[in-house]
Amino acid sequence: MKLSTSLIALLLSANVSHASTLDVYQDKTFYRYVQDSNFIGFAKRVQAKCEGSPLALMTISTCPQEERLCKLLTSVRSGEYKVQEIVSTQKVLEQLISLPQPTTFDAALSILSAQQIGTEQSRLLREKKLLQEEIAIKQKKFNKQATAAQASETSTLCKEELELIIPYGYVTFSTRYEADIQDKKEISVTQYLSILNRSGIDIEAETAMFYYRSASQHVYPTHFSPWLVRKYTPPVPRKRMNTSKKYMQKEMAMPMLSMQSDEVAMPSPIASYEDAREYKIKNLTLPSTGVAIELPVLRWKSALSCELKAYPYTKTEAFHICSFTPKYQIDSNSWKVRSGTKVVNENASGEYRDKKYDIYTKVDEDIKILREAIVLRERETGIFGGTARKKDGFTLTFTNKSDKVKTLTVVERIPTSITDEIKVKLLEVKSDKKINYKIIDNGKIEMKISLAKNETKKIEVLFEISYDKDIKVNY
Repeated sequence: MKLSTSLIALLLSANVSHASTLDVYQDKTFYRYVQDSNFIGFAKRVQAKCEGSPLALMTISTCPQEERLCKLLTSVRSGEYKVQEIVSTQKVLEQLISLPQPTTFDAALSILSAQQIGTEQSRLLREKKLLQEEIAIKQKKFNKQATAAQASETSTLCKEELELIIPYGYVTFSTRYEADIQDKKEISVTQYLSILNRSGIDIEAETAMFYYRSASQHVYPTHFSPWLVRKYTPPVPRKRMNTSKKYMQKEMAMPMLSMQSDEVAMPSPIASYEDAREYKIKNLTLPSTGVAIELPVLRWKSALSCELKAYPYTKTEAFHICSFTPKYQIDSNSWKVRSGTKVVNENASGEYRDKKYDIYTKVDEDIKILREAIVLRERETGIFGGTARKKDGFTLTFTNKSDKVKTLTVVERIPTSITDEIKVKLLEVKSDKKINYKIIDNGKIEMKISLAKNETKKIEVLFEISYDKDIKVNY
């Protein structure tokens, strides 16, 4: 017997409508699925809806033993019962010891009894301590995976799709990037999505969406209003309000705030990039373990340029910067950088800069930089016809301790004036060998320096500040 085309389409549409879905936003999470039991999990402040209508959740004293978290909690409770049994046994033993002693004394029997009682007391204390340590470990493990100590279930079984609204912080995600710069002219970027579930609800979703935005956004209607000019009229003085009365009115005027929360057989998950700051994972199994799972979302390559750079006026370290034009929007500035299998930096930082993206890959430990002020005999102000001229400067000493030639870009600065009454000019940048440099806006100086192996190079930067002798300058 063959099924009609319309019947097949109807069956397919029914399966699609009942597919489990997960939508994770920055402020809450929506989990939709078809129930096979009333059990929800070990979660608090979760809301439930059946076909759009609110559905009550009830706290239950027992939980299904086949559930993963239920087994863990049962193990904790079982250990607590055993500890209580030991405590009871200890009390009985203490009562036996306190019973009246017999009138006739048998030394050998008394010694034997004391030894047996002491042995039993030691065993009970040791067993109690071990059990308490084991319970503490399991309880900590449970608390990491659940947000409630008691299980909850729906009051009735939802025959259609059940929607759970999970509070902020229970299901979270973040992105991180890994860069391979083995090829100095090309960067290989892998973006990962890291997802963590500590809600107390084990989640299985055929389709999961992750959004870098809030589900609840208040966007108020905005319309054009004219910018009016009118005749000025002095404001009417207002009577000062009593402080306590003003405070009461302020409290009454405050809007009421909504309560905010505190803080396993499917196919392999497949993650994909849907849009900027929006991701999708198919066939996601996300148990509430409190341990993040990571999935690759994107892999792409881009042309790369790297250079060694230093800003001695703020930090006497030289560091490597790699620049490229991203093919996709970068959502996080935390990077792991490697060169093939070799780790360059597990905690590198990046930023958008001058229409490109820069990754600060590592500090060059072979380059040593020293910056010192120059003490000039002419440092005292000289007066020339009412204008004071002051010379100043600094020296830069670069040392290459490696056996390789190093070429670096040095960014330095001289003071820049914000008024026409004070003028600053660069006098010279000098060294034993010619230095390639250029002066840019706002006193920025950019130098290109090449250091041979084990070479030390010293550079002097001199500038002059001129201003009226009657004013004081500060820089």
